[in-house]
Amino acid sequence: MAQAQVNGISLEYEVHGADDGEPLLLIMGLGAQMTRWPPGLYEKLVERGFRVIRFDNRDCGLSQKFSGMPTMESVVSARMRGEAPDIPYTLDDMAADAVGLLDHLGIDRAHVAGASMGGMIGQLVTADYPERVHSFTAVFSTTGNPALPPSKPEAMAVLTTRAPDPSKDIEAYLDHMVRGARTIGSPAFPFEESALRERALNDVRRAYEPLGVARQLAAVIANGDRRPKIANIKAPVVVLHGDADPLVPVEGGKDIAATIPGAELRIVPGMGHDLPPALYDAVVEAICRAAERARAPA
Repeated sequence: MAQAQVNGISLEYEVHGADDGEPLLLIMGLGAQMTRWPPGLYEKLVERGFRVIRFDNRDCGLSQKFSGMPTMESVVSARMRGEAPDIPYTLDDMAADAVGLLDHLGIDRAHVAGASMGGMIGQLVTADYPERVHSFTAVFSTTGNPALPPSKPEAMAVLTTRAPDPSKDIEAYLDHMVRGARTIGSPAFPFEESALRERALNDVRRAYEPLGVARQLAAVIANGDRRPKIANIKAPVVVLHGDADPLVPVEGGKDIAATIPGAELRIVPGMGHDLPPALYDAVVEAICRAAERARAPA
């Protein structure tokens, strides 16, 4: 583990694989630490020749935390008035963090893959910094198109319902996290409950910043519709999405693929909004396909 000073803040990151491997930047989703890209997944990518970089987004894990707590109502109201919401940071800032980390590591260009909010950040990296991206893989992400189907209420509640304080009742906290993971998870590829509890316990022992989730969610809502921007993406893109995703419905992935010229869409039956071990190969193959397209002669 290491710290990088990027855009005036500190980011925690790790690099895995040979120094001469093709750089691959993994961007994780809302409130999720970089550990949600688990060894079983990134080691498969290392075996395929990638130099894998994973990191904690700002306001998450061991990266720098922020303050302030905008309400979702104030963010939505500002957008409806055509004003910039008063929030601690934006998704554009988070995209600049990702590029700044590449700068810190001396990497001119990388493959990029992002999950959920990480896929939104990856869209902005690929659209706004095209010279830095070889290929892009979006995993259960979306465009911000307001006409798309919303999350199921029970799935959105996973993001908006505060968990019990783990310092006061760790078992109640773990029960809450397991229920949430089950709610948004993949019905055809379920985690064992013991694995979910262990993951949640490891996460909370590593770092705990519940208000960071809300601040990141405010940045997502404030970003709005990315379609006009991502329609100009030229890099090879692969979109991976599950047809059983209750948090970011599959229409989000379809909209990314329909908006970005030449994007390939891969829909996995029974996949929800998580990365269980049974789906590691699907994620690896999607990333490898995008990279292969980038390597192909023009």
